[in-house]
Amino acid sequence: MKAILAAFCAAFVLTGVSIAQTSAANAIPNTILVGADGKFETAPDTAVIQFNISAQADSAKDAYDQAAKQAEATRQVLRANGIDPKTAEIGFFSVNPQYDWKNPKHKVIGYQVTTSVTLKLKDFSRIAPVTQQLADASIGESQSLSYTLEATEEAKSKAVADAYRRARASAEALAAASGRTLGELSSASVDILENTHVIVPMIRHATAMAMNAPTPAPTEEFSPQNVTVTAHVNAVFTLK
Repeated sequence: MKAILAAFCAAFVLTGVSIAQTSAANAIPNTILVGADGKFETAPDTAVIQFNISAQADSAKDAYDQAAKQAEATRQVLRANGIDPKTAEIGFFSVNPQYDWKNPKHKVIGYQVTTSVTLKLKDFSRIAPVTQQLADASIGESQSLSYTLEATEEAKSKAVADAYRRARASAEALAAASGRTLGELSSASVDILENTHVIVPMIRHATAMAMNAPTPAPTEEFSPQNVTVTAHVNAVFTLK
């Protein structure tokens, strides 16, 4: 065992030496390596409304029929606002038995049918009427609204450009401090993080749905929160 351990330690030491030698061999003379983060903030271009269609009844068929009626009411709301129902996406569909847990035999007392719906809107002016009309039609007891950026290419480019400017500025400062002049970019790598999803919960309970008060929607006149795309640039510059 001692012999095996000694051999393992020796191999580990040799591996460490090899890695150090490789790193030294890969170092390019008269160059400087810097890293910097950059970001770009912009307004979102898509609103995402999510809600559940849910119905509960004594039998699975009755629960299914009730859910089907809510789905048709949803389609009517969308059509009334000039939205093709085909643009709404179904996330899941489930039929779950409901049990009487107070009964030792856990008797089935009903069934619940649930499906999730996701709707994406480019026209933010439709958010308020759609969410209000869904609530008035008692479709889903909760809704969530989020904003996202789907056209990300321009934002990515600007975030990378910002990171590169910061990296070059750092390299120029370091070169000047060492009495050298910064040359051209030799190589670079880029890592982009897309934080393009901003969630704004909008919870409506059944009691709130029943009210028809002529008040503005919760999102009325407010601006969507900006989304942020960040980038990290590692750059190698030559030194003169």
